[in-house]
Amino acid sequence: MSEVEHAALLMLVVGLATMLALASARVGARIRVPAPALFLVGAAVAVTVAPGLRVSLPHAQQAVGVALALILFHGGMGIGVSRLRGVGGAIVWLGVAGTAVTAAGVALLAHYVFGFAWTPALLLGTALSPTDPAVVFSVLGGRQVGGRSGTLLEGESGANDPVGIALMAALLLGGGWASGLVEFTLQMAIGAAVGVAGGFALRWMMRVVALPDAGMYPLRVLAGALVVYGAGTVAHGSGFLAVFVAGIVVGDVRAPYKAEIEHFASSLAALAEIVAFVLLGLTVRLPDLASTAVWGTGLAIAALLAFVIRPVLVGVVIWPLRLSRNERVFVLWSGLKGAVPILLGTFIATSDVAGHERLYGIVVVVVAFSVVVQGGLVPTVARLCGLPLTAIDPEPPRKVAPE
Repeated sequence: MSEVEHAALLMLVVGLATMLALASARVGARIRVPAPALFLVGAAVAVTVAPGLRVSLPHAQQAVGVALALILFHGGMGIGVSRLRGVGGAIVWLGVAGTAVTAAGVALLAHYVFGFAWTPALLLGTALSPTDPAVVFSVLGGRQVGGRSGTLLEGESGANDPVGIALMAALLLGGGWASGLVEFTLQMAIGAAVGVAGGFALRWMMRVVALPDAGMYPLRVLAGALVVYGAGTVAHGSGFLAVFVAGIVVGDVRAPYKAEIEHFASSLAALAEIVAFVLLGLTVRLPDLASTAVWGTGLAIAALLAFVIRPVLVGVVIWPLRLSRNERVFVLWSGLKGAVPILLGTFIATSDVAGHERLYGIVVVVVAFSVVVQGGLVPTVARLCGLPLTAIDPEPPRKVAPE
């Protein structure tokens, strides 16, 4: 087969996989299973049947990192500065403190109940501590939750991913708690600074710098998001936090072709979600999950995380926040796990920690439970809590008259 034919075959496979993923999203809506679960499970089944489809963990990490950056930027745009007012401090508090207590709770559970040594237990707790923007935005996609809880959930899922990733990097680098805390603080500070600076620069360009063609405006914003992510990472900060903050800064700016930019970002985030979960699914071998030490432990941790650790520990964290009882229940239930915990799990799987394959399998099982069970019940929980899920009617792209 020639190189041209090989490239064409690759495009054929990618195109068919994307079309199947989009079709499965409609199936998921009918059976009330979040689309990311179908992407993840479908890819895992495919790679089990055809092992040649398996993707190496380093390649998956790089591609999923870029996909996550696009998802976070779109999520930040959806929040914007106006929705952030009044809940910004709560989001930061929940994103940092909530992630820390969740990581500690899972680590204690893994060590004292399931017998893991402290290092694997801490890595497992860190991997499972962040909620996931891809799943949260997918479950809430096209709808807003009444009250402050929806903004708080979306903000938490964007803010705690950089926190979890920075914590994982600090743990894997070693060097003790002091150096880890310094590294974490630097990543957060640099990422936030780059995000604010990059966001305002992109905001200025969107408003002032004209382009010769309407189709270039969305591409400029995409390029700007990638620049912010890359700059934050190269500066040894959190590129994920930088791109999320930049998205918030430009979220509600009034600029030419803003509707087209928002629709483009939404479509790109949807594609990034498919890519992230499919690629992560292609790193999983279902036979590796068949051991009771993997699926049994994973289901037990998933249940305790959903029904004990998050309600109790994160419940204490959000106690000072001015939320109604029903809003608290909804926020505590809807802390969904997804692509980010699996991405963090791949870092464990490529480390030299004892039992790294089992740890990765447990993370996958916990995520599958969270997406299917918790994610599938989010609309029901919102209804029981009396919180309306209002469909968003996005502004349609303007029609440009032909010349």
